[in-house]
Amino acid sequence: MNDLALKMLLGDRAKYIMLVSGLALATLLMTQQASIFCGIMQWTGATLDNVSAPIWVVDPMVEQVNDTDSLRDTDINRVRSVPGVAWASPLYTGMLKARLKDGTFKFIQVLGIDGATFAGAPGELLAGSVADLRIPNTVIVDRYGIQKLSRDSGRPIGLGDTFEINDREARIVGIAKTRLSFSGNPYVYTTYDRALQYAPGQRKMLSTVLAAPTAGTDADTVARRIEAQTGLRAFTRKKFAWATIWWFIRNTGIPVAFGGTVFLGFIVGLAVCSQTFYAFVLENLRNLGALKAMGASDGLLCRMLLLQAFTVGVVGYGCGIGLATLVGTVLLKKEMPPFYMPWPLPVAVFGIVLWICTLAALLGIRRIRQLEPAIVFRG
Repeated sequence: MNDLALKMLLGDRAKYIMLVSGLALATLLMTQQASIFCGIMQWTGATLDNVSAPIWVVDPMVEQVNDTDSLRDTDINRVRSVPGVAWASPLYTGMLKARLKDGTFKFIQVLGIDGATFAGAPGELLAGSVADLRIPNTVIVDRYGIQKLSRDSGRPIGLGDTFEINDREARIVGIAKTRLSFSGNPYVYTTYDRALQYAPGQRKMLSTVLAAPTAGTDADTVARRIEAQTGLRAFTRKKFAWATIWWFIRNTGIPVAFGGTVFLGFIVGLAVCSQTFYAFVLENLRNLGALKAMGASDGLLCRMLLLQAFTVGVVGYGCGIGLATLVGTVLLKKEMPPFYMPWPLPVAVFGIVLWICTLAALLGIRRIRQLEPAIVFRG
């Protein structure tokens, strides 16, 4: 009977292709848009990926990494005095304006790291050396910054070239491989003291204290000690990343925008699959009635319909997830927009597709239960 069910399904090629196409489109929309949403949420914490530190200590009112408030310089020593802290270093973060020789300008995100230990330095350099930051008026620019500054100036820019930050010279001594920032502005690394010279002066300049636990000490435990002893807010890197993601989910329209498209994909799949599958059942009422007249039970016929629906669902899902993966590969090469497909996402979409197929099959099952075997003898 299973072979017969599949032969009935594949025999009507027009409806079979329509069912597969509808579910493939629904899978593509749901997976691709949800993956871009996940990529954007990862994007929001790009600074955490580009500045390596196990613990981030910030003002008590800070909720996410892109919105830090200034601390006092003495807070560094307060963090260092906490038991379990191996080291603590200053970090300056600020949005400043870079001016090129031809007068064009570009906003950049300046990261001022400790000039002695280089804690928070970029993890991978494509060119140059972090140690060269000890040379006066030097910076490390990420690869996106090199591309944007080159495009704006109309000529290639690389090691040894200079530009100005707040009327002060900045000479490029390194090119870093980083994750693109949420704002789209390039990262520029320099020493903490030099960053204070580049930035407009104000009473408090320290943005964050980076820290690490001693060997064998849990980072969460040390973070709680820092909060209890200093009154500041201490995040592990993972918790700060999730706090940033949830802040954007609660306070921006990003989830609504992408959620609407995902819901549209669900509606498309449900509408196409339900209507087409119900029409398929109506066209095969005589065949189903003949089987019922020969003794096939309602349960057997229902299992045949479920097999047909799930077969279409698996094929449609496979086509859709393949297209989504292909699109994701292209987007990852372009690096715009961000694309991230965690493993629970395709699993969840597969469950939704099977649920759509189940709803479509239920319409046919309801019609079969009302079917009279005598329909086969009617003209």
